Amino acid sequence: MTLDLTPDQLLSTTRAVRKRLDLDRPVPRRLIEECVDLATQAPTGRNRQRWHFLVVTEPAQRRAVADIFLRALPLATGHPLTERDAWRMNYHPGSTERVFDGLRHLAANIHRVPAFVIPGVEGRTDHAPVTVQAGAWGSILPAVWSFMLAARARGLGTTWTTAQGPLERELAEVLGVPHDDIMLAAFIPLAYTIGTDFKPARRVPLEHVLHWDRWEQRSAGPTR
Repeated sequence: MTLDLTPDQLLSTTRAVRKRLDLDRPVPRRLIEECVDLATQAPTGRNRQRWHFLVVTEPAQRRAVADIFLRALPLATGHPLTERDAWRMNYHPGSTERVFDGLRHLAANIHRVPAFVIPGVEGRTDHAPVTVQAGAWGSILPAVWSFMLAARARGLGTTWTTAQGPLERELAEVLGVPHDDIMLAAFIPLAYTIGTDFKPARRVPLEHVLHWDRWEQRSAGPTR
């Protein structure tokens, strides 16, 4: 069974779910397989299909992976915000606090999340030029977003995190991934959601992000 959502509703209500993950309800393997099967229909550069999806559900393995997540998280979230980052995050009062509150909740309960999905892509981009990076990320991001949309349609929640980054090599070792050949692109908690009534997020106005024909510098402050 899938939720009764129009394409626009699916695209606008697939949220980063942290506090509303059902930590006590297992996710059937068949649902995850359905989501991965749909993910592999995503476009991919030169049809190389270099994606991989590692799904972790076994309790001992989940604990080992969750421990890496917790140790990597402070390292991954310690980068300073730019002025424009801060403006975007604070455009809607309280949004920043809600994000970090959700992140704290996820960290405190990460060992209880029933499944982790860790997408990987063949070929590393460490210190690679933009053209190489664009090709690699362009071959994994559409597939992962398709996975997240498919999950939402089935009443499942996800959130894209990059917490694995600082300890990627250690995570690869735990998962048996050949680190020199496969780049782990994300760390995605997966669970049923508590309720399915998600709404579109409030975003900065379109005029701050849309450019026609050439780049136009936008002001740092909002226009309401």
